Amino acid sequence: MEQQQNILVSDFDGTITLFDFYDLVCQQFPDISGGYWHRYEAGELTHFEALRLIFAGIRAPESALLDIVARMQIDPDMAGSVARLRANGWGVAVASAGCDWYIRRLLAQANVSITVHANPGEYFPDKGLLMRLPEGSPFLSPELGVNKVAVVRDALGRYNQVAFAGDGRPDLAPALLVHPERRFAKAWLAKRLHEINEPFVPFDRWSEVAVHLLKDAS
Repeated sequence: MEQQQNILVSDFDGTITLFDFYDLVCQQFPDISGGYWHRYEAGELTHFEALRLIFAGIRAPESALLDIVARMQIDPDMAGSVARLRANGWGVAVASAGCDWYIRRLLAQANVSITVHANPGEYFPDKGLLMRLPEGSPFLSPELGVNKVAVVRDALGRYNQVAFAGDGRPDLAPALLVHPERRFAKAWLAKRLHEINEPFVPFDRWSEVAVHLLKDAS
């Protein structure tokens, strides 16, 4: 992670982007799920294994998959937000249970260079998106690929302030580790935090997180 006094750990799909890669892929290729997600929900597959099998079922030219990536719609103000955060002592790191194949592409297109903890992968038109566990990572999780709780715990031990932003089920546990004023949530995560009476800061676009973190900056 960047050498800053504070750190914002953020989910990627549906948090930094408007749409999830998984959702768009399943819309484009409705036959690839093969019941894998239902098997995950039934406890028969891990979250990582379900995604791995679904992504491996994609058959399309790389250009078609890159079009899906573009439709995820990364926050257009992300580069400026990251720059302002850095100027005020905040580093940014992505912690994602998704695949770095599309994450790094979108960040590069947005001219953003930040730490990324995600599952590595490569795309082959005849083999699909082959996602792998991040072997060697200190944050390896057999269940999710990337252990977001471990990422946040590590940050809490090394930074003055830690913020977390997310939107989905894997984001609940890490979100609960940070101070409510630095706990940012939308979609499912916001609904769940409300249900369990845990305070949080709501947001719609990722750049709003930066605005809130910097609201007291001189």
